[in-house]
Amino acid sequence: MPLKYNPEKEIPDLTGKSIFITGGTSGLGAASAIHLAKHNPSHIYLSGRNATSAEKVIKQIHETTPKLAVTFVQCDLASLTSVKNAAEHFTSQNTTLDILMCNAGVMAQPPGQTADGYELQFGTNHLGHALLIKKFIPLLEASTAPRIVLLTSQGWGLHPRGGIIFDKLKTTQNISFGGPWLRYGQSKLANLVYARELAKRFPAITSVSVHPGVVMTGLVDSLGIKEKMLVYATTWWIIMQPHEGAFSQTWAATVDKAQIRNGGYYEPVGKLEDRKLDSAARDDALAERLWDWTEEALKGF
Repeated sequence: MPLKYNPEKEIPDLTGKSIFITGGTSGLGAASAIHLAKHNPSHIYLSGRNATSAEKVIKQIHETTPKLAVTFVQCDLASLTSVKNAAEHFTSQNTTLDILMCNAGVMAQPPGQTADGYELQFGTNHLGHALLIKKFIPLLEASTAPRIVLLTSQGWGLHPRGGIIFDKLKTTQNISFGGPWLRYGQSKLANLVYARELAKRFPAITSVSVHPGVVMTGLVDSLGIKEKMLVYATTWWIIMQPHEGAFSQTWAATVDKAQIRNGGYYEPVGKLEDRKLDSAARDDALAERLWDWTEEALKGF
């Protein structure tokens, strides 16, 4: 699916900008880092679990920009203690952050729970990122033009009835029919409405959610046979490679502030698609409830 976006030409000069990318060691996160690195940022931080994968990405970046500072940050989003430690180490070393790209995630996984007992996809895709954002807000507020990009998915529309099943979030939510996708949809709905709530509560920070498109990454590779067949059967004609799948998030991270709506939901590339949102995704009361639930869950971290 050809996209009318050329990162070489359309990403502006990023001189002086620091960028933190979760899941930056592979897939869309790595592809985003490689695109952004060519435009003179001051520092790129790649968070993830795998130092070996990070080294490969850093080596690839340094092939074209050998002097760019690129740092791996060990962080497991499925452990709030790991996120806390990574974030606090980062904030002790830095006074500002310009772009936070919440890229990492898991998709359509079997029933499971995070280290803290939360449903695996919700705990990883939403709660881990929420703690990182919370810790980084002061650094972002110290930037002249801060940006938070949360990766959602068109899969947000697969959420359970009512949107988010709050009283089941500390279980595996083992739903017999379509469970992996319902749990995934719930977590991606959370990413979308949380971006809007961030925009409301911190208007000086531009926060948006983006759907990258259907991209051939490790997320698809890690699926079970049934889930993988479903992805291929329903999307084979629009599947993109990671370098192209990263266009949405690099656009959202760097486009001029006047051309992006704070709190908006975007599809490839740069298309504001709030009109596609269903009643749950539009529900400000749900967004507020998610905010309050998240704040309570993060107490002590």
